[in-house]
Amino acid sequence: MVAAQDISHSQRIGTPADRRARITGVVLIGLALFVAGVFSIGVTGDATFRLSRPNDVWAIPNLVLPAAPFNYIIAAVLAFLGARQFLRGGGRWTTLSLGVGLALVVAAFLVWATAGKAFSLTGMLQATMVRAVPLVLGAITGMMCERVGVVNIAIEGMLLAGAFTGALMGSLLGGVGGLIAAIGIGGLFGFILAALVVTYRMDQIIAGVVINLFVLGLTSYVSSQVFAEHRFLNNAPVFRAYKVPILGDIPVIGPMFFNQNLFVYGALVMVGVATYYLFYTRMGLRARSIGEHPRAADTLGINVYRTRYINVTVAGMIAGFGGAWFTLGSVGRFDENMTGGRGFIALAAMLFGRYHPVGALMAALVFGFADSMQQKLALLQTPIPSEFLSMAPYIATIIVVAGVVGRTRTPAAGGKPYIKE
Repeated sequence: MVAAQDISHSQRIGTPADRRARITGVVLIGLALFVAGVFSIGVTGDATFRLSRPNDVWAIPNLVLPAAPFNYIIAAVLAFLGARQFLRGGGRWTTLSLGVGLALVVAAFLVWATAGKAFSLTGMLQATMVRAVPLVLGAITGMMCERVGVVNIAIEGMLLAGAFTGALMGSLLGGVGGLIAAIGIGGLFGFILAALVVTYRMDQIIAGVVINLFVLGLTSYVSSQVFAEHRFLNNAPVFRAYKVPILGDIPVIGPMFFNQNLFVYGALVMVGVATYYLFYTRMGLRARSIGEHPRAADTLGINVYRTRYINVTVAGMIAGFGGAWFTLGSVGRFDENMTGGRGFIALAAMLFGRYHPVGALMAALVFGFADSMQQKLALLQTPIPSEFLSMAPYIATIIVVAGVVGRTRTPAAGGKPYIKE
């Protein structure tokens, strides 16, 4: 009797996939009502998105959308997706439907904010790529460490150290000297982290927090006590953008990927290099085996300690390069805590990208888009307080992490010290 009741209850509530699908359906229908009620009713005018700039070689017409009708269409699509998920139950399309729904809501929001106005969509996408640079480099940093079983919470401190060193040494030695010094200081902190967690078997989370606090305290002190009196130490040159011939003239895509500075090109190259290293080389296979089962790797003759030292140190160098973007690739000066938590957002990008460099790039572009969007909306003078706009990238981080927690498989040996017998 009890078993029959359990079966009947299971049939009523369905499988976990069915429950997730129904919840997704309810969420999508709620978003449809929100878009129809907030972003459509009473909205007048057209939203104009400029796809070309005055000096572009190949100009394309502006994208003009009637705000209210366009958002009503989006609301209808959201309602259809929600009803489909709610009625059909579980399936492989649940996550995709939710992702498409969130993208449609963002599109409706942009159209609502731009109604009766115009702004450069090309410029926004270009800014998206720029702001994704420290995130994708930070995500690759964490990935290089976690693939060998080391949890790197110190990405924020490594980025901050790279930014500080880039500004200081860039002011004294020029841009190239500052960049080399930033990469070196990142590698130094990577080596320190490796020594703490590999040799001395310190708790990896605590080791990362210690590095973050140390770098934050040291750079804040020097910034307030030294840079304030000796301004010439905080006046570094900035690497200018270089347009790739022909490719940089492609509408929309060209300015985003092929009219950028050294750091953007370096980040894209690093994505390719990291992908090749981790998944297509013998050393990458050994590194990943250490992250999954270090004792088995040791049995096969792989030096676990040395591999972890190398990967964590190189990861620190990547973070130092990413940190230099804040100063040598952006403003040319260092400000206290100027990384603003980007190292922790990079960890979210690593999770969202499922420990793959290309996935991390896609996730970094999502966060970069949220970051650039809040600046564009501030220029459009939308009726949203600036404090809420500044929360956009962090809200995106919360949503993304909430969606991937429990679904991303982490390396089995992550965070566990290895003791050679």
